[in-house]
Amino acid sequence: MTRLQGTWITAAAAQGAAAMLENAGFLALFVGGCVRNDLLGVPASDLDLSTDARPDDVMRLAKASGIRVVPTGIDHGTVTLVLDGVPVETTTFRKDIQTDGRHAVVAFADRVEEDAARRDFTMNALYADARGQVFDPLGSGISDLAARHVRFIGDASARLREDYLRALRFFRFHAWYGDATEGPDADAVAAIAGDLEGLSRLSRERVGAEVCKLLLAPDPAPSVATMRQAGVLTAVLPGADDRALAPLVHLEDGRAPDAIRRLAAICAGAAPDLRLSKAQMRRLDLLRDAVGSGEAAAVLGYRHGADLAVDVLLLRAALLEQPMPPDFENLAKRGAAARFPVVAADLMPAYSGAALGARLRGLEDAWIASDFTLDRSALLSLP
Repeated sequence: MTRLQGTWITAAAAQGAAAMLENAGFLALFVGGCVRNDLLGVPASDLDLSTDARPDDVMRLAKASGIRVVPTGIDHGTVTLVLDGVPVETTTFRKDIQTDGRHAVVAFADRVEEDAARRDFTMNALYADARGQVFDPLGSGISDLAARHVRFIGDASARLREDYLRALRFFRFHAWYGDATEGPDADAVAAIAGDLEGLSRLSRERVGAEVCKLLLAPDPAPSVATMRQAGVLTAVLPGADDRALAPLVHLEDGRAPDAIRRLAAICAGAAPDLRLSKAQMRRLDLLRDAVGSGEAAAVLGYRHGADLAVDVLLLRAALLEQPMPPDFENLAKRGAAARFPVVAADLMPAYSGAALGARLRGLEDAWIASDFTLDRSALLSLP
């Protein structure tokens, strides 16, 4: 018998949500990421609870128990219980009635087997009760998870036609949970490669979010390489080239994964239409521009801050095969700490308007060229 080991299952939020349903005669089974991660020995993600109780029953029981409840997706069977400040997303067992590659028409179900059958990968169709006992309704989730084998439930092509985002989720899950010594499931890759047109039906927001989640994996390079071989990379990121990604991951040398830094590596010569946030797009554009600027580590630190300067140097090494400057991190930090000693008031009234701006820029260029050594007096004395 397989049992969970994490402390989250015995915490008040999980126990309280499950007890509320079980005491009323309903099933309460945790499912998905929290169960999968627990069995892998990594921190549990968001708590998802699956039940045969209908949404109205869950709402009624929560209110009677004094538990805060939010109808986050009640039309689709989902409400969120909040216990001790912890959200527990609670969804009624469902089965798909109709799918179109993006959206599904679902009906409530009474059996966990029906709910499991509509999920994407076998490792995501594992359930656990409040005592920590794990249930594998499909019979292959535990063994696939133990083997780090990301496998579609049933026919891969059918699962993709239900929701084409699953193609990208497949590569993300392989990057995060797959066996690094083996390639992705061959049947899944073949099904994805044979139905690339479906990817065009996905919104750019969904594609962007999924790509960023993939790139946050410890080492996404092998999965992204398979995406390229299958034609997926070009389909979702026209003009992308992943050849610099593996060298970049190696050069990061234990630094925290950063999706935008890695996206800059594979989109150095392309402008990805991923509907990223404005802040993400600004940073991506800045990285791409700074890589080709030729500015030294300290100058990059002064203009953009130490963190972005280091990102640029890493990208240059991966994309352009430029050696990393010795002591590059301290150089970037020194530049970031430097403060130009001249202000506009120092040049007035001798200069004004456009001439004032040009003079300030000229003096700043001279100060940078001096490796930030010229002081205010020396700069003001320049012709």
